[in-house]
Amino acid sequence: MSRVRVHNFSVSLDGYATGEGQSLEAPFGHAGTRLHEWFFPTRSFRAMQQEQADGTLGVDDAFASQWSPGIGAEIMGRGKFGPQRGPWPDEEWQGWWGENPPFHTPVFVLTHHPRPSLTMAGGTTFHFVDASPKEALALAREAAGGLDVRIGGGPSTVRAFLTEDLVDLLHVVVVPIVLGRGVRLWDGQESLSERFDVESASSPTGVTHLTFTRRTPS
Repeated sequence: MSRVRVHNFSVSLDGYATGEGQSLEAPFGHAGTRLHEWFFPTRSFRAMQQEQADGTLGVDDAFASQWSPGIGAEIMGRGKFGPQRGPWPDEEWQGWWGENPPFHTPVFVLTHHPRPSLTMAGGTTFHFVDASPKEALALAREAAGGLDVRIGGGPSTVRAFLTEDLVDLLHVVVVPIVLGRGVRLWDGQESLSERFDVESASSPTGVTHLTFTRRTPS
């Protein structure tokens, strides 16, 4: 069966994966870009943005580059797709990423307010579904055609899939900042160490990459 993966998921030292006060101008609230500044210079990020592939290599790029290979579909929360809440005022909003989003797969957006699917350039189609984690995963696996499914975020969505024990690989990047408020990842996840093997790697940029791999039953 295909795996469920989380990649490049940044958290602060106090466990926040996004700041408080998300808006159109501030997708990560008061955190700004601080959680992701390790990622922006990498060759993988620059290639994702369709820029020249002349970014940095090293530890950060080695982890960042694992985001795409083998992925056939993504699941994300509505907060990752956009800042709107409640019923959609209209269907003009098409995400943060422009006409050619970086996913290039079917993407299932979890929302209590479904809307028609949105097909974008480059092979990305957003499907808006009111579904539980297990239901959304079944839809994504069918669309992925045997490839893996990525849980893209935000923190509430990743936490929900962890709580349901649906994640096989979790890559978390601990960024040496303190946010103090926002949305945390780790709440209610005390049993992670019982289900996953954990490895860590430090980067010269100051972040620490943690990889949680589902433990094989003995």
